[in-house]
Amino acid sequence: MRSLICFVVVISLTACGGGGGGGSSASPSPPPAITPPAGIPNVNPPGATRIAYGADGLQFGDLRIPAASFGPGPYPVAVVVHGGCWTSGVGTLVSSASLADALTKRGIATWNIEYRAIGDAGGGYPGTFHDWSAATDYVRTLAATYPLDLSRVVLVGHSAGAHGALWLAARKRIAAGSELAAVDPLPVKAVVALDGPGELRPSLGYSGLCNNAAERLLGGTPEAVPDRFRQASPSELLPLGVPQYLVSATFLTPGPAARYRDMAVAKGDMVTIIDQSSSGHFEMVTPGRSQELEVENTVVGIVGP
Repeated sequence: MRSLICFVVVISLTACGGGGGGGSSASPSPPPAITPPAGIPNVNPPGATRIAYGADGLQFGDLRIPAASFGPGPYPVAVVVHGGCWTSGVGTLVSSASLADALTKRGIATWNIEYRAIGDAGGGYPGTFHDWSAATDYVRTLAATYPLDLSRVVLVGHSAGAHGALWLAARKRIAAGSELAAVDPLPVKAVVALDGPGELRPSLGYSGLCNNAAERLLGGTPEAVPDRFRQASPSELLPLGVPQYLVSATFLTPGPAARYRDMAVAKGDMVTIIDQSSSGHFEMVTPGRSQELEVENTVVGIVGP
């Protein structure tokens, strides 16, 4: 199992390595491990039950159930997808564990998922997407044992995991026959995408974005593997058919956030931008920070305690 290292995800447009825009034929170096700023926790709080959703050592999640003071349930569910440049060794579910724990303390069951990433055996395309799907749909299996309300499921993803959360809501629109096609995907009420991309093609042009990890995720440039980009980029699968809340900060700056919103709204979706552009990439997932409380309140407002 890969080590549980720094709380990274796509920290900023320059932090994940230098480099030029997308489309380069050169093989980029993998993004480095990055130490979070002082005061940002990188811990997995106690109280979670670790459960495998597949046979691989990285196919598992941490399930947290609200305290008895919230009643017997069934409880709403937040499926939490961590970031990390889509790359092994950059982020793990520990990256999003504190947020998951905070949501559970608000009365929401959380399923914080691990998955294979670039560099892991079976990770990248299509394995990373298959793991996201399998982990999310496994909530149905969990509901047979735990008091989970399948009518109140929200997807919450941070950084590269924000792309994953948006894609999970969009996958129902992928045509049968595709490697990424979903069979009876779990319905969700909304997506809360924290400072991560809804578009993959533009992300290749952002200087220093994880050393063009999106290109490595999909195994080539948009010109070389156009079908993969069409099926992996939420912006090309619109409308998602559920409300989307985009937290805009260090990575998903106001310009790209507005561009995605405008595309989605033009297709009939409801998109709300939560502007945290004056803060960093980590505050929104750090309990005790006002930015994280805003995320908590957004999720609670969607599915209720």
